[in-house]
Amino acid sequence: MTDTFRLGLTGSIGMGKTTTAQMFADRGHPVWDADAAVHRLYAKGGAAVMPVAQAFPSALIDGAIDRAALRREIAADPTALKRLEAIVHPLVAADRQNFIADARAAGARIVVLDIPLLFETGADREMDGTATVSASLQTQRSRVLARPGMSAETLDLILSRQMPDAEKRARSTWVIPTDTLAGAEAAVEAICAEILGKQA
Repeated sequence: MTDTFRLGLTGSIGMGKTTTAQMFADRGHPVWDADAAVHRLYAKGGAAVMPVAQAFPSALIDGAIDRAALRREIAADPTALKRLEAIVHPLVAADRQNFIADARAAGARIVVLDIPLLFETGADREMDGTATVSASLQTQRSRVLARPGMSAETLDLILSRQMPDAEKRARSTWVIPTDTLAGAEAAVEAICAEILGKQA
């Protein structure tokens, strides 16, 4: 049986990662979304609810973890983020491994793992290949600043916490240009063809 290729997909804010992930899904390749996994873990009955609530009691609201309350705790305590990551990262990794196992069992030839902090967390070491979605700085800023409630200051703060786009591109197996939908589609098609070609 051909093994499932694990493709790590990443990209900075406003680069079009969600849209690009959908392009892989549209081609029949299962996509795991790190942000969606965190939402599941924080929801009522989620695996992170009790351990996070023990560390951050004020974040527990109606049996689920309230992300706004959690953000307030993190903002007030410089050590809070590290403690939270120590709880949540292993649970997210387990969720990802279960997804890969299910995709493999279902015969998927490519599984796409959408991880915003792919390189920052070292998750790239678990992948068979990586792809960074990238657009011009002008395109990125205009996309992000069009979002409700977003300011240039907030965007600069977010970018200061993310690995620079140029470094992500340099570390990736592939780069997907997203300034145009057609360019992104063509890159996704080429990546899938290359991976499937090697498996043939």
